[in-house]
Amino acid sequence: MNTKKILIGLTLGLSLVTTHALADDTKARAIMEKVDARDDGKSLEQDMTMVLIDKNNKKRTRNLHTYSKDFGVDTHQIMFFKSPADVKNTSFLTYDYDSASKDDDQWLYLPALKKVKRIPSSDKSSSFMGSDFSYFDMTDRDLEDFDFKLLKETKVRGHDAWMIEATPRTKKVRKESGYTKTIAIVRKDNYVVTRAINFMRNGKKKYMDIKKMHQQAGIWLADTITMTTKKGQRMVHKTILNFKNIKLNKSIPDNMFTTRRLEKGL
Repeated sequence: MNTKKILIGLTLGLSLVTTHALADDTKARAIMEKVDARDDGKSLEQDMTMVLIDKNNKKRTRNLHTYSKDFGVDTHQIMFFKSPADVKNTSFLTYDYDSASKDDDQWLYLPALKKVKRIPSSDKSSSFMGSDFSYFDMTDRDLEDFDFKLLKETKVRGHDAWMIEATPRTKKVRKESGYTKTIAIVRKDNYVVTRAINFMRNGKKKYMDIKKMHQQAGIWLADTITMTTKKGQRMVHKTILNFKNIKLNKSIPDNMFTTRRLEKGL
């Protein structure tokens, strides 16, 4: 999993549409353009642990291995579930296109069915493998689909930051994302979205928090990310992602990112 895609995916490309000029904040958009342009490396390979926690604090742990690679301005990423047995050999592929006019492509391979399933746009707001992340969260967002507003300057874990609100410009984006708006906390020193609140169409909220991150070769990478779904103050579900054995800018063959590789596995 490309962690930058999650971070931008939980917040948000490029042009300012004239009809939205009054609703859009130029300074906030400039900040989000820097978030989007932040260097995340040419490729990334890592181990990921996904911990699913229900409202009764019952935990389930899944182990994955992930790859991502830039293909020009586009990014491809693939994830392989290694354990436990009920998800072993399940795999997920995303083609994240830079062009706002082209919908991202996603495929899920289910070994029990021995079938590759393409994820339609109508399912993008659905839960990804029972986690608090949706299929929509797994890709970058096109900034031109949102209006931005700088709410205030703040601090996050002792670092100066901006609080920025992102609102979908169309019903189509609201429906596909499942969100009515997002409030993001962006650190000023590195343009990382450190926290975010996603307001869901069903009235619930999803709280993203990067608990730990580090720099590698001048690039900021997340070590631990949490996503918590709440209804009011009550926790409905929580997902913890832990990343380790991170290999940045390693050579990865292009054929790693194909539907054929989904079926073949690691």
